[in-house]
Order: sequence, then C-alpha cells, then structure tokens
Amino acid sequence: MTADVPSAETRSPWRELAPGIYQLPTPGFRMNVGLVVGRERALVVDAGAGPVGAAEVYGKVRGITDLPLIVVNTHAHADHFFGNAYFAAQGVEDFWATARCSTAQGETGEDQRTLVAAVEPAMGAGDGDHTQILPANRLVEGTPVDLDLGEVSVTLFHLGRGHTDHDLLVGAGNVLFTGDLVEEGADPAFEDSFPVDWVRTLGKMVALEDLYDVFVPGHGAPVGVAEVTTQMNKMRSAIRVTRLAMDEASVDMTKAIPILPYGPEQSRALLIRLRTLAHWTWLTRKH
Repeated sequence: MTADVPSAETRSPWRELAPGIYQLPTPGFRMNVGLVVGRERALVVDAGAGPVGAAEVYGKVRGITDLPLIVVNTHAHADHFFGNAYFAAQGVEDFWATARCSTAQGETGEDQRTLVAAVEPAMGAGDGDHTQILPANRLVEGTPVDLDLGEVSVTLFHLGRGHTDHDLLVGAGNVLFTGDLVEEGADPAFEDSFPVDWVRTLGKMVALEDLYDVFVPGHGAPVGVAEVTTQMNKMRSAIRVTRLAMDEASVDMTKAIPILPYGPEQSRALLIRLRTLAHWTWLTRKH
C-alpha cells in the first residue's frame, strides 16, 4: 500500500518526476536519491554516505510508501553506497549493482571512509551501528536486468565506462537515473574516470532520448537530453585540448588548464587522468 504523497503546501522534500517516480536531493554531498514505487515493491536509487544520512532518507521513503524495498547502487563511491548497511538493518535484502561495482565496493570501501568523515563521523571512523561496508549482492552482468515492482518495471543497465568502469543506469518510465555519469551545477569528477569512454557512453545515453526525456544526475537538478549533449560536447572538447597539450611534451601541460571548460581542480584531474591512462610521463620545463 502506498501512502499519499505530501502536497506542495507541506513542502515535501521529494520531487515527483513522473507518476510514482521521485527524486530526493540530500544534504552534505548533494547526492540525489531516486525512488520508484510499484504496487508490490519500491526501489531506492543510491543509499547515501552513511547511517545518519541513510536514516533520513529511509524516513522520507517511508513518508511515501510502506512497501518492501530494493536498493540500487549506481557506482562504488562512498556517497552513493555507504548507507547500504543501514538499509539492510531495516530489512532490505537485495542490493543491486554491476558485478564490477560490487567488487570495487569491497576492495576500496575501507579506503574511502576518510572521504565521508566530515559529514558522517561514525562512518568515517568505522565505529558505531550500521557502519560496516556492505557491497551489493545482486549483480548486473552484461545484459540489462528488468525488475518487476508490480505493474511497474525498472531496467538496470550498463552502457560503458565513464565516471567509473562500472556505472549503472536505472530506467523507469520516461526517467533515467544516471548516477554520476551526468552532473548538473558542477564539473564532472574525473579522478578514477575513463574520459574518452565517458564521451562515448554519453553519446549512447543521448541516443536513448526516445525512451527517456528526464535525466536525473548523481548531483544537481534533473536535466533534458540537450544538457546531456552539452556535457558530452564539452568533455570531448576538453579531451582534445588536453591531448594537444600532452603531444607538446616540451611544454608544461598545466598551461592547458586555463583554457579547459572546467574549473582548475577538475581540469587538473582530467589532465592527470588522461596522462595516467596513456601511461604518459609528465615532463615540465623549468623556467
């Protein structure tokens, strides 16, 4: 049974994107939680950065529905899956992700604790209830997976490498939850990305515009296909400029940073990531 959705007058924290499909911006990391409600089950997209945030999300989910829950992790970054243990304590049994994501969660989870310490101190310290690292246990491997929530179907699929090597997309109705493959209001995060593949993956996403016309980024407001296309073209241009700087090996590559379409931090991250993937030695000329 689904509870009535609070009206605008009650200032519901949820944004209803389509019937039974919601977006919840969260504090701290500005990470978007998704919710898809069927007649028999409901699905939560991303669990937050630890038990405090996950408890808040869970409470808001229960303000919408009391149905059994499924959780999906779009990728293995702490702000998206460190809330898994809290949801498990509330009876959630199925945590979906790509197989590679589940492996990365187990391999890198402990090292990521410091990333959430300021927002989730107990999670950062690994001390307290529901602070264990809980990798996904239901895996998407190769082919898409359709989940029946009861008269509502959700599709989980991987289009290719991008923000990570294991980004999972979640399609419901005309809405596509993209994880951090799409960003709004901030630059893409390139630290462990695959930039060239990311452009291709965004291109595949744009090609799905006949199926989806609302794209929910991992952070920021929902966008349309035009904004996804803009991100793709901007990234392609940035990669081209950075590669030209890499080809001019006698010139300090940091000189490319001011002309990239991103802020200094992510421009540098893109430059370093492309250099790393190319196994290229960064030589700087001293003046």
